[in-house]
Amino acid sequence: MPNPSRPRAAALAVTAALLSASLAACSNDSQDDVDLPSQKLSWKDCPAPSESEGGGEAPSPLPGGAEWQCATMKAPLDWADPEGDTIGIALIRARSSGDEDRRIGSLVFNFGGPGGSGVTTLPAFGTDYAKLRTRYDLVSFDPRGVGRSAGIECEDDEQLDEYFQQDSTPDDAAEQKKLVSNITGFNNACDKNSGKVLPHVRTTDAARDMDLMRQVLGDDKLHYFGISYGTELGGVYAHLFPKNVGRAVFDGVVDPTQSPEEGSLGQAKGFQRALDNYAKDCTSQVEDCPVGDTPDEVKEKIAKLLDELEEKPIPGIFPRDLTQTAATNGIAQSLYSKDFWEYLTEGLQQAYDGDGKVLMMLSDSMNGRNEDGKYSNIQAANVAINCADDKPRYTTQDVEAKLPEFRSASPLFGDYLAWGMLGCTDWAVDGAADHPDVSAAGSAPILVVGNTGDPATPYEGARKMADALGDGVGVELTYKGQGHGAYDSGNKCVLGAVNGYLLDGTVPKEGTVCS
Repeated sequence: MPNPSRPRAAALAVTAALLSASLAACSNDSQDDVDLPSQKLSWKDCPAPSESEGGGEAPSPLPGGAEWQCATMKAPLDWADPEGDTIGIALIRARSSGDEDRRIGSLVFNFGGPGGSGVTTLPAFGTDYAKLRTRYDLVSFDPRGVGRSAGIECEDDEQLDEYFQQDSTPDDAAEQKKLVSNITGFNNACDKNSGKVLPHVRTTDAARDMDLMRQVLGDDKLHYFGISYGTELGGVYAHLFPKNVGRAVFDGVVDPTQSPEEGSLGQAKGFQRALDNYAKDCTSQVEDCPVGDTPDEVKEKIAKLLDELEEKPIPGIFPRDLTQTAATNGIAQSLYSKDFWEYLTEGLQQAYDGDGKVLMMLSDSMNGRNEDGKYSNIQAANVAINCADDKPRYTTQDVEAKLPEFRSASPLFGDYLAWGMLGCTDWAVDGAADHPDVSAAGSAPILVVGNTGDPATPYEGARKMADALGDGVGVELTYKGQGHGAYDSGNKCVLGAVNGYLLDGTVPKEGTVCS
């Protein structure tokens, strides 16, 4: 996909909104002797999301009239210098709907990315967590580098339109040179516009912010619900602060043992598996599948479409054409949820007739582009956090050597994910490690939920995360389903297990399978 760094799953709020103000910069002031864990938050009605958070309207009240409240927490810019400059971390909450004497505390959400705005995503899906709100305040945040929390700025909207249309799968030396030049230009823009923040957006920094958040919210333990990249953030938190972990759930689980290359290869397999499942589902319907008569024909026609788009793009959303890159990106976005498969079918039908609007809408949603042409900073933050975390830096020679393996894993997505490994090569900040350390001896149990049909965080990662957390910590639950994550599927078995742990402290039996 056109994400030029290690691709991990983005939050789906922008897609849900698309298909159905200013950045908070670093302060140059010191803390003025403020004790950060003792700071008092000023909760107020939430404003409309900033452009960097994706824009739109202020969040609507929850059923029953409960209002969303927002506040800003001060945190050190550099955790190695906790008495130096500070940044603001944007928070949102909905107070518990239950009796105060049954309230457990705050339940903190991270919806993934990295780069997704929790301040916009939590209200978008707030009703899905109504049962959890009976005993928790629901809380989320823009992690550092995201949205209002010292959001990373790179290229402007016009430049991003061009960047996300580029040929991301070069066929010769000239095309390789152009791709590398485009990536370098993007990375240099990030350094120019956000150089002060770039060294301080590692996942370890965000984990320390969460422990400060726990203290500021008045909780003895951090109760946590992490989705996608949020599982990696939660694992890093558990490693750094095992004794502070309360009830925690990881859903749509990142494999913490993989290098960036292994993660990209795993995603190639995961997206191909999801495409195979889509093709089988479409052709098994009572009515004829409008994009092919057999699963193989569906995939052959998609591959033919993408080959044709490389030579001749078709009209997309005026004035932009649907390129091969944008179409591939749109197809990938539709595979994040089985609920989006109908949009994929519609988009393919239209594209075969020369109309690229639906596939471009899907691509725009993944890239954080609104209908008015404004981009959130989800992709800028994604690159910045990944590159700050990931130590390896790959060359065109590395990619060429790995292309056969990637193509074998996915004829459709392999090239895109392989070339995406170049994203951090010219980054201004060194990466921290080959992969995160999530060992968490002494932590409370963490429920790790894997989905067998997950394209973005393949199912195998759940077992790897549970093992890496350590004996007695990681408890694996399997959901035999489709889409990214399991809780939002509505599966009663999954809901019962997750709610039972978060609300009542009942740990499911290790190896529980829901279908």
